[in-house]
Amino acid sequence: MKLGRVGAAFAALFMSATPLLAEGNLASQPERLPDMEIDSAELTLSVNQFELETGKYYRWRIVHDGGEEFQIVAPDLFRNSWVSQVVIEDLEVKPLGLHSVEFDDEGTIDIWFVPIRPGDFDFWIEGYENRGLAGTFVVR
Repeated sequence: MKLGRVGAAFAALFMSATPLLAEGNLASQPERLPDMEIDSAELTLSVNQFELETGKYYRWRIVHDGGEEFQIVAPDLFRNSWVSQVVIEDLEVKPLGLHSVEFDDEGTIDIWFVPIRPGDFDFWIEGYENRGLAGTFVVR
């Protein structure tokens, strides 16, 4: 008799839950984030906080002036996102995973991704995070 009540309770729980389903292609028509420009002379970022939503497709453009080599590290963001592609000077990379991107010279890198888990995810430029070259992705 107890199994019947437990089974009925589980059935009622699952029947009352509304499934969340995505309709259409999540990886189409990305929302373009503001370009993040790195000024190596002033050691500043033009944007250091981004507000995102889970399940939305984004394009993050990083522009570097070429003053010196910089590695942008965002392991928690990338671990909690589906990364569609990385475009470096019109060359596409389709990664299985991503930890960071690095500039050896001036240029532009676009990262196309869908955050799949909410949270606050820090990013930084390796070795310069305590000098202001850091920020956060706030994903809700």
